[in-house]
Amino acid sequence: MSSEGVIQTARTASYEADPEQVRRVLLLYSGGLDTSVMLKWIQDEYRAEVVCLTVNLGQPGEDYAVIEDKALRLGARECHVVDAREEFAGEYLARAIRANGLYGEYPLFTSLGRPLIAKLAVAQARASGCDTIAHGCTGKGNDQVRIEATIATLAPELKVIAPVRSWQMGREQEIAYAREHGIPIKSSTGAEGQAPYSIDDNLWGRSSEGRWIEQLEHAPEQDVFQLVTPPELAPQEPGHIQLGFERGLPVTLDGERLGLVELIERTAAIGARHGVGIVDHIEDRIVGLKVRDIYEAPAAAIILPAHRELERLVCTIHQNQFKGGLERQWAYLVYAGLWWEPLREDLDAYMQSVNEQVTGTIGMRLYKGGARVVTRSSPNAVYDAGLASFAQSGGLFSQTASPGFIELFSLQSRMAWRLRHARDEPRA
Repeated sequence: MSSEGVIQTARTASYEADPEQVRRVLLLYSGGLDTSVMLKWIQDEYRAEVVCLTVNLGQPGEDYAVIEDKALRLGARECHVVDAREEFAGEYLARAIRANGLYGEYPLFTSLGRPLIAKLAVAQARASGCDTIAHGCTGKGNDQVRIEATIATLAPELKVIAPVRSWQMGREQEIAYAREHGIPIKSSTGAEGQAPYSIDDNLWGRSSEGRWIEQLEHAPEQDVFQLVTPPELAPQEPGHIQLGFERGLPVTLDGERLGLVELIERTAAIGARHGVGIVDHIEDRIVGLKVRDIYEAPAAAIILPAHRELERLVCTIHQNQFKGGLERQWAYLVYAGLWWEPLREDLDAYMQSVNEQVTGTIGMRLYKGGARVVTRSSPNAVYDAGLASFAQSGGLFSQTASPGFIELFSLQSRMAWRLRHARDEPRA
């Protein structure tokens, strides 16, 4: 298959590369179909040198030595592998936990990884003398926004190319191109001749797109679940875990103190075994599309509800009611690729402050896809069993004070109701 003449020459943004000025390209390389085809295509179409960057954000099952070797065999001048798991957990996932980072029904994870990947790409591009950064995002997705907005913010001198947006190849055509040029295909399905799922994963979750997922009436097929056990196949006996938090972040699992990366990995393994974390979701993308995605996020599906419950226990009613609106704004900014927006930092400052007292232990019951809070404890709980009991008054709460409170609390509502219904009242 020839790709001759498909380089996009019309540019609509200042950061898009002029093909005549592309000399050395930093390619964000995963070893998958898109980026492997891109590695060969950029060399042929731009006559440019290619430097590859692969970022380890905790993708399960990856062999980075194999990925590096593949890049070099396909013509990359250099291939750099960066283990960014600790930074990802400490600087990105930690903020998402404090903010209970959900977009709609699913935990943010791809959108958390992209700004870090793009930041590392900027650093490596500068170190390797590259003038351009290439990524494998399509024109229909959100990741193009997250990556390009980051590059344009942090390194306005660097340019961007996005071959998938311009080469007009679908996945079947990419597979044919790969076979024509001897590019090994890393596929998530064993079906010969069938396009693989489009996969993205990291320490916090996994998403799958493509094939039957695009058909809304098609129920999930079992081969899509590569991380989480389908709930009907999960153990018959429930599992129980305890998560200990300090200042809003999980620090212990079943009493054992762990670093955040290892705690997330262990929690994910336990949750996956019990079928926890599957989300079959219709998503409103920022580019205007509605799409269906299958998500597997076992660690997030356990840690986020546990954290939220501990917040409810420790924070006041006013803090709990107010924080929800800020969480939605935080999640939207991150989802929309605006990680470097000052408002996100402003919101983080509040999330940090409100979590200062969020210390304690939450017990979770895991069973057939469900994760439910069953026990709670905190030295900072705004809770007193004596006050909460229906058996007695005393202390800070006097039941005899309630009538006066009710009269004052309902005063405006009662007055407004009477004004609006005065004509309906029977006359004497």
